[in-house]
Amino acid sequence: MKASNLSDVQKAFILKQGNDGVPVADIGRKAGISQATYFN
Repeated sequence: MKASNLSDVQKAFILKQGNDGVPVADIGRKAGISQATYFN
């Protein structure tokens, strides 16, 4: 399995956006990750 190319700070920011109500599709598009990766 490939290691993540996101730092811990980036991961925390992405998850905080999800908690703030930003749609997952928008988060994934901006961060360059898929929706499946977000939910994993």
